[in-house]
Amino acid sequence: MKEIKMELYHDNFQNFKRYNIPKAQLVIADIPYNLGNNAYASSPEWYVGGNNKNGESGKAGKQFFNTDSNFKVAEYMHFCSRLLKKEPKEKGQAPAMIVFCAFNQDQMVIDYGKRYGFMHSFPIFFIKRYSAQVLKANMKIVGATEHAIVLYRDKLPKFNNGGRMVFDWFEWLKDDPKRYAKIHPTQKPVNVLKRLIEIFTDSGDVVIDPCAGSGTTLRAAYELGRSAYGFEVDKNFYQAAQEKMLAPAREESKYEQVKLLV
Repeated sequence: MKEIKMELYHDNFQNFKRYNIPKAQLVIADIPYNLGNNAYASSPEWYVGGNNKNGESGKAGKQFFNTDSNFKVAEYMHFCSRLLKKEPKEKGQAPAMIVFCAFNQDQMVIDYGKRYGFMHSFPIFFIKRYSAQVLKANMKIVGATEHAIVLYRDKLPKFNNGGRMVFDWFEWLKDDPKRYAKIHPTQKPVNVLKRLIEIFTDSGDVVIDPCAGSGTTLRAAYELGRSAYGFEVDKNFYQAAQEKMLAPAREESKYEQVKLLV
């Protein structure tokens, strides 16, 4: 039986060669939105206790994380093209990349993708029952969706629909906080990532997240029987992901293996 791995590296994805990891069937990541100091601009977290009557909190005028103002999409696309498997001869086995992005980054992601061989793409949307833009609710229609772009080179990527149509929108299913710790300000739910991974990969395939953050992509892939590899440059996020997101999954896996042996 093929060994399923889950590895997170405290390094930049540009250095992937030093780790000798296999090429991926699916690369999936949430790229920084380059919000800079306006990261919390429409969130109640800008204020103490979420109330503007209490004055500004320590998050006012702060970035989500250090790379949220100078992320270079061209570099990202270049290395993702190298992280993915080559286009196979057979149909229905091609790899894909999913990029979560802000709605005003959609076309930019598509255009950069074409520069690096991803000639085809389609958008997908995630519907929330809440909005982070609560402070704008009395002024304008607030955003309650997340956006992502699926990119592929030439042949249609591997696609598992279970005999049913897959729509271009998905419900944003929140995770149980008792099972999946909240680590990162833009953390994507494990349940949402699992659905995407199920569609574009098979059991035993490899999934890579070049901007791993909380490690939820790795956790989702691992729990579905896919090997997962990720990169995270921020030391604090890396450590939190290892301890709170990945370690519990490894312990659970060991427990399940012991049960099978008893």
